[in-house]
Amino acid sequence: MSRFKNVINFFKSLKFRLILFLILFGIVPGIVLKVGIVKTYEDRSVSIKTSEILSQAKILANQIVSNDYLNYPNSTIINAELDQLSNIYDGRVMVIDNEFHIIKDTYDLDTNKTIISKEVIESYYGQEIKKYDAENRYIELTVPLSRPVEQTGATEVLGVMLVSVSTDSINLNMEYLARNAYVIQLICAVAAVFLAVILSIQLVKPFHKMSKSIDEIKTGYGEDALSVNDYTETIEICKKFNEMLGRMKVLDDSRQEFVSNVSHELKTPLTSMKVLADSLNSMEDAPIELYKEFMGDIGNEIDRETKIINDLLSLVKMDKSAADLNVTNMNINELLEQILKRLNPIAEKQNVELVLESFRPVSADVDEVKITLAFTNLIENAIKYNKPGGWVHVTLNADHQYFYLKVEDSGIGIPEDSLEHIYERFYRVDKSHSREIGGTGLGLAITRNAVLMHRGAIKVFSTEGEGTIFNVRIPLNYIA
Repeated sequence: MSRFKNVINFFKSLKFRLILFLILFGIVPGIVLKVGIVKTYEDRSVSIKTSEILSQAKILANQIVSNDYLNYPNSTIINAELDQLSNIYDGRVMVIDNEFHIIKDTYDLDTNKTIISKEVIESYYGQEIKKYDAENRYIELTVPLSRPVEQTGATEVLGVMLVSVSTDSINLNMEYLARNAYVIQLICAVAAVFLAVILSIQLVKPFHKMSKSIDEIKTGYGEDALSVNDYTETIEICKKFNEMLGRMKVLDDSRQEFVSNVSHELKTPLTSMKVLADSLNSMEDAPIELYKEFMGDIGNEIDRETKIINDLLSLVKMDKSAADLNVTNMNINELLEQILKRLNPIAEKQNVELVLESFRPVSADVDEVKITLAFTNLIENAIKYNKPGGWVHVTLNADHQYFYLKVEDSGIGIPEDSLEHIYERFYRVDKSHSREIGGTGLGLAITRNAVLMHRGAIKVFSTEGEGTIFNVRIPLNYIA
């Protein structure tokens, strides 16, 4: 079974196809050339021989008419010339009068007999007939024996000369050519097979090198990058492979970093709770106020742990297929009003002005839970990372295809070198400040995933110390 599979794989391989192509390329033109040469030789030889015989026959026909051979067929000179023509071209000559009687047959077989054939009859009407019978290997010509009529200027046909010539010599030469062609063709075929095998091995060698290099990279014993520069195609494949490998490494590093960050973020509140609890246990007569303070701190750490876990669960849901979206047609204006109503106490506590501006009524197909979570994260971040006395402007607009949400604030801004990382999980621009206000570093990752699940897009523009703008674009009609 394994051998059969190997045979099947060989027939499907590029090497086999190259061998087949090169063999056909080497053999088929030889076959076509051989057939063409033999056929051309045959046509040319028959044409030349026909022209020579016809020329001699016309000369002899004029002599027959001028010597009145049809009435006096015992002319020694004419008979000698007829026999000579027959001998030179290995053929047969018959002279036929106007009553279809054969008055001369160089083979002496049908003399004084009557002959009626299509060619003879057509020659009686003044036509010269030439026919080549390849199967029986002979050329046949009929030449009218005619003379001009002085009174009318017309031509009078007195009889017909029929010439049949064997083409055995032409066929012998053709067979000789064919044999030589077969020998040359066999040599070319052997050479073509040999060269096809050698060339195919050389041509596919770079692909074997690529396969070996990939195996080495996979096992960790090869170079960090694939490099096979034999062909333009292999260079391009290597380039794409290295790009893919780079993305995979980034993804792997990202996963490892994510696991490390999750472990750290979950461990930090537990460590704090452990320290607080151990401190309480080590005190024999701790005052009730200290107990209350420590228990309050432990409660805050539990809330923080709960928030991290909830955000992680939200991310897991976001990572699932978009088929999990529960899409309904929502009034986006009312949805934003509800979100701002819930966030307004936080804004008042931070002394931040929160404003919603809607240019037109907007209804869209969205998952209410996920889109609410995304918009809430954006607006809540704008409030939390703002300055006292600052402002947050939320703008809603739409056209015939999309609705647009713009969240602009006068906050602390995002450094330029951090802009490309803000959607990474657990990434914080200012770690100490983020922990002070309870950030987990997952909000923007959740927001971005929710927007992408709705076939939307999100962009950020920020100037450090001046503020940040998030622009969100989402289709009005969701298409799965």
